[in-house]
Amino acid sequence: MLDLALVSRACKALLLAGLMTLLVLRGVMPAFTEITDDFPEYFTSAKSVRDGQDAVKLYDGAWFREQTRRYGVGHAENPGEFSPYPPPTALLLMPLTGFEPLTALRIVTALNLVCLICSMLLLSRIFDWRLMDSALFVLLSGWGLLAGLRFGHPYILISTFCLLGYYLYLKRMPLLAGLCLGVFVPIKYYPLIVLAGFLLHRQWRVLLGGGIAMAVVALVSVGVLGWKVHQIFLLDVILDHFTGHLVPGPRFTAVFQSFDTLFERLFILDLERNPHPWLSAPPAATVAIVSTKGLLVLVAAAALINLCRARSVHAIGPTIGILGVLVLLIAPGSGTYAFVLLWLPVALLINYFLSERARVPAYLILSTYALIGFIPYGHAYRFEGDGALTVLAYPRLFLLLAMFVVCVYAVGFAGPAAQRAARRRIHPEMQNV
Repeated sequence: MLDLALVSRACKALLLAGLMTLLVLRGVMPAFTEITDDFPEYFTSAKSVRDGQDAVKLYDGAWFREQTRRYGVGHAENPGEFSPYPPPTALLLMPLTGFEPLTALRIVTALNLVCLICSMLLLSRIFDWRLMDSALFVLLSGWGLLAGLRFGHPYILISTFCLLGYYLYLKRMPLLAGLCLGVFVPIKYYPLIVLAGFLLHRQWRVLLGGGIAMAVVALVSVGVLGWKVHQIFLLDVILDHFTGHLVPGPRFTAVFQSFDTLFERLFILDLERNPHPWLSAPPAATVAIVSTKGLLVLVAAAALINLCRARSVHAIGPTIGILGVLVLLIAPGSGTYAFVLLWLPVALLINYFLSERARVPAYLILSTYALIGFIPYGHAYRFEGDGALTVLAYPRLFLLLAMFVVCVYAVGFAGPAAQRAARRRIHPEMQNV
């Protein structure tokens, strides 16, 4: 008789071997052999500060491009700029500026691989998953993981710290948990949404730790880089960060899969960059963006209110999950590499549904997560700028929307019985209520 458990383990082992092979061939080996996009910005900013250059010039595009060429990391077709980054980003690679650029990238890649292993172990500890299942979950982030390795981004490191922060919270070390969650907020804002989840459930010591970490990083940054560059960022750059307008004008690119770029493609005519919109009506783009994001925020708020009313420690997980998905969904633009940040939110949602015996939403979310990781985006991008067919160029956006709808409906509106069950686990005397 066929042993289904044995077959399942064999299939998982084969899948794990395939994903690890892909990781080495498409992520690790390219990062060990050549510098391409994005890493030059991290290295150049750190190197220029280490060499005593005036940090105020970091946001001077022409000067920064010249520095990338000077340090041998720039590319003629994509020389790079520092404008997408907050000032503390320049501190990230300062310990590695004594190495050649490619050597520094190799060290960053090795660190990212260590973080991958740590993330797998943390997932196994947090959710009591088998280590193989945790490894598969991490590797199923697919193109996001490969791009993070290939381009030397810190998102893998940040996602690992988010997992570590939640693990420390479960171990009743809330101050340390907050420190882990807050330390990267001045560099990449995403962990702030995890802290917001703890805020909604009044976990004040976690927030205290997060506030301390953010303040320390900010003070170190001001001490090293000076106040002037931070003033420029706060007055001239930060609004562009939150609206996604890091370059002037509309953002006609499906690479940054967002409602902003989708509706600008559909409704804004540009004879050079977007000659075939669905309808030339620029005000419609603004209305569509604002109304869509507003609706998503309102729906999420309604679900979160229901969770907060449960007053259960079990509600923190799905709260962070919903917020984590929401912030990527309404972001004005995000690269594929940023989706490794879904490790904690998606794992929390899956674990919550499985614990509530709601297998359908758990498996739907897992399937959507895997599709986001491996959908062949290159085939979808050919529809970009082709009138109404432009919507077909945004599969990641709609997959993320589907994930959001599933988790919000299942957590906030279809789960009152599950919420009552959660309360009963905390208060056995309520069994007869």
